[in-house]
Amino acid sequence: MAVHHARNLLEAEGIGAVVRNERLGSAMGELPPAECQAEVWVMDEGDAPRAERLLREGKPVHGTAWVCPACGEQLEPQFTQCWRCTARKG
Repeated sequence: MAVHHARNLLEAEGIGAVVRNERLGSAMGELPPAECQAEVWVMDEGDAPRAERLLREGKPVHGTAWVCPACGEQLEPQFTQCWRCTARKG
């Protein structure tokens, strides 16, 4: 789910977050649909502006592209393992 990915991104940046309402989808129809949507909540209200900015803009990837030492595949810096042969970045 996208909410879990968002929570993981926030936690990787040191922002405590939880997923709420993730099991309410089955209640849609009995409850208003807007009340059944899964949500990500930050634990500290002071982190909310930074969390919103991070989720809107994304985290910039730093580093340079690399070439897999095993198969020669070109990979972007955010990857530490080759998708083609599973070799690790050297």
